[in-house]
Amino acid sequence: MPTALFRVLTADGASRLARGTIADGPQVLLPTELSLDAVLGGGPPLSEIASIDGAAVDATARIVAPVTTQEVWAAGVTYLRSRDARVEEAIEATPYDRVYEAERPELFCKCAGWRVRGPGEPIAVRGDSAWDVPEPELTLVLDQQARIVGYTIGNDVSSRTIEGENTLYLPQAKTYDGSCAIGPAIVPATQIEPPFTIRMTIERDGIGVYDATTSTGEMRRSFSELAAYLGRALSFPVGAFLMTGTGIVPDPPFTLEAADVVTIAVDGLGALTNTVTRLEIPA
Repeated sequence: MPTALFRVLTADGASRLARGTIADGPQVLLPTELSLDAVLGGGPPLSEIASIDGAAVDATARIVAPVTTQEVWAAGVTYLRSRDARVEEAIEATPYDRVYEAERPELFCKCAGWRVRGPGEPIAVRGDSAWDVPEPELTLVLDQQARIVGYTIGNDVSSRTIEGENTLYLPQAKTYDGSCAIGPAIVPATQIEPPFTIRMTIERDGIGVYDATTSTGEMRRSFSELAAYLGRALSFPVGAFLMTGTGIVPDPPFTLEAADVVTIAVDGLGALTNTVTRLEIPA
């Protein structure tokens, strides 16, 4: 079973990296000096974490998002389904048709690392948006040279209302408190291979209201292509995370509601579950 790298909060509130497996969770606390910044910024490679000794993880430790100071970026319109969904919502569809076929991918900064929510933490929909969806995305873990060193699960929560009004509103549709979740752990790229099957389910009042599956094999662009474009003119001293786009978009008029429970499961990477809240916007 592949080794997984978790970030946990210990009983004293300290943030630590821990080694384990997706099935068993975090088992071994890694040395305090071995932070995620150190690992992705040129320290021991992820492929070596299985051989690093440490103390046992206390049962009170809580799994949090495996992100610290890294930026989170995202790619858009990498699946045909994503292109079609953007065309459905947009007043002007041409930009989405063009970027799907273009040589250069759409890349945008999703959020700073400190904004990311982890497993079990709330994600949010904006109070000034009437049409909101989760976007399940295979997420690349990049080192300081923008090389793919690991994989994890991401949820790129989005306001289709705001994005559809005007493509220049993309940052407001994509970036706000609670719009990004990542976890539960990072699996080294040396221990698992694409393509990945992605399944998303949504429960409302304890009843399943959505269930769909896709595969990263349906992507028009490769992981390496997206990572290479991101690293062309950007430096990442402590690495970065890159969401690779979604192949699952609920058909209209479906929209997320407060208290919905969203679960994204990826073979080999576990499951990321979050409950939805509404982010109230002052008048």
